[in-house]
Amino acid sequence: MLDPRDADKLVGGIDPAVQAELAHSSAQALVARARDEAAGDPELTRRLVSLVEDEGIETLAQLWSQAAPDSLPGALWRVYALREWARRDPETLSERYKLGQQRQQVARVVAGAVEPPGPAEMRQLADAVLSGLFTGELDVALERAAAFARILSTGSALDADWLDESDRQRATALTRRAESLLTTAEALEAAAAKWRQGKLE
Repeated sequence: MLDPRDADKLVGGIDPAVQAELAHSSAQALVARARDEAAGDPELTRRLVSLVEDEGIETLAQLWSQAAPDSLPGALWRVYALREWARRDPETLSERYKLGQQRQQVARVVAGAVEPPGPAEMRQLADAVLSGLFTGELDVALERAAAFARILSTGSALDADWLDESDRQRATALTRRAESLLTTAEALEAAAAKWRQGKLE
């Protein structure tokens, strides 16, 4: 992380280049190093967990929020956003998930999963990835998150259709959310593809 003395010298906040570097290095530390090294290095695992606990995942997520959608920090930001929705409004998320699951034709097998993750499974997956302790294949995690976002997108669109006559303003907001979730799903799928090609940075 940026030394506080160096940060104090910066006028007008952190330089965008420095912020981008911090976003990428913290994302690499949580994902690449955790996956490749943590299994044989308990001290590294401890440091990664400590980083998240001391700095807070919210601080890191703020760094990631400005990153390109198909970059590693951009993908982690989207996983974080899905996790936060699941944490803050589990009832609404569950309702939209159920609506979307009834309609959305998502591949039934995602890396051995019988079906895309439900809200509780998505939150567990996100917790593992964002804590730096996820040791599975990241592309699989991103594809599962994408499938989850697609189902939520469909559920939000259906909810918007039903509200259209009674509450147009809310229906419009839900339609925008559905579009945003679809964009999130597409970005996560693109990030997963780049990970498989060794190009997700």
